[in-house]
Amino acid sequence: MSKAKLRIQEVISFLKNKDTVLGFRKLMDCVIDTQDLDLYNEVIALTDWKAQFPDQEDEFIKRSLEILDRAAKVPLTEYETNNPIVIGKELVKSYGRNRFKLGPISINIRKGEVYGLVGENGNGKTTLLRVLAKELKHNEGQLDFRFDTSYNTNYDLRTNLVYIPQRTQKWYGSLKDNLKFVLSNYGIPPEENETRVLMMIARFGLWNYKHLKWNELSSGYKMRFELARTLLRQPELLLLDEPLANLDVLAQQVILEDLKSMCNSINNPIAMILSSQQLYEVEKISDKVIYLKDGKYKDNTSPIDNQNNQLIVEIECDAERQVLLSLFKSIQLEKLIYNGGIYVAYFNNDTTFAMVLEQLGVHKINVTYTRNISESTRRFFVS
Repeated sequence: MSKAKLRIQEVISFLKNKDTVLGFRKLMDCVIDTQDLDLYNEVIALTDWKAQFPDQEDEFIKRSLEILDRAAKVPLTEYETNNPIVIGKELVKSYGRNRFKLGPISINIRKGEVYGLVGENGNGKTTLLRVLAKELKHNEGQLDFRFDTSYNTNYDLRTNLVYIPQRTQKWYGSLKDNLKFVLSNYGIPPEENETRVLMMIARFGLWNYKHLKWNELSSGYKMRFELARTLLRQPELLLLDEPLANLDVLAQQVILEDLKSMCNSINNPIAMILSSQQLYEVEKISDKVIYLKDGKYKDNTSPIDNQNNQLIVEIECDAERQVLLSLFKSIQLEKLIYNGGIYVAYFNNDTTFAMVLEQLGVHKINVTYTRNISESTRRFFVS
């Protein structure tokens, strides 16, 4: 089954199980890929109707499925994502003798993939993003962009990539007017401009906020605005510096889901790198996680020095250290450390995570949280 058909089936499943919020967002992603303005207008009308009649769920699902049926009939050509659009070879950015040095870093970035960028503060995450965004010049190495859209100048190049810093600039006027201004710069005629902007407003849950000003929006809705503005520009590369900062847990999850959807467009995918301190959330949506330590690069496929294939488990519980040492002895515990209120247990590579869970259950340990971090970049933070 093609990727397009799988997405259609996924939307049908969400809607028929009455998960209308996520189902409608995924329906809008299907419609956006069609680039059919008539379908855009149908989604806009349904969004407005839903705002007026929020309790008529069955009718909303019926109308959504009718739009989905029409969207499914629009032929789509799947984009070939095998070729990297950014190739960095032995990149180095130095700030002078005895000061911070990033690299050398070699990296290939492909469309349709999300790259998480993690590490402790001051280890080069923002520097790497700014080098890739051409805001900082690297001292050594080679950085090539192979975008689909040709470019002759740095200005042309920058139209194909978007860098969103952690602290975005204040804008004036209404949210909707600002989004319309973006498209007017691309010469989009007024009627099409209105349709495309309202579609993005609907997609990012901004329908009830479209007439508000910058200082009337929360941090979460300001970030949604930035994503709507970005998608209108249809970039090939998106670089995000701490997009989850100052957001609550629910808002983080919604933003990350939206980012993944943007990246995975069937015919217009985006390559995306986002830095964050929210390691667990980022790893869930990332195809690859990059870890920076003192400007040096590792990723979630990198081994730990001389400790390959160990099982490493984080555990938060109310048990004393001696109790855990005793109950894990039979399953080849090699090391137990206490790291920021959480135990980190290292086991022989013959031990499985299921065996750890079994020991905790049999001995009735009250576990608040546990996670296998053997293949997570989290292991670099605690090793």
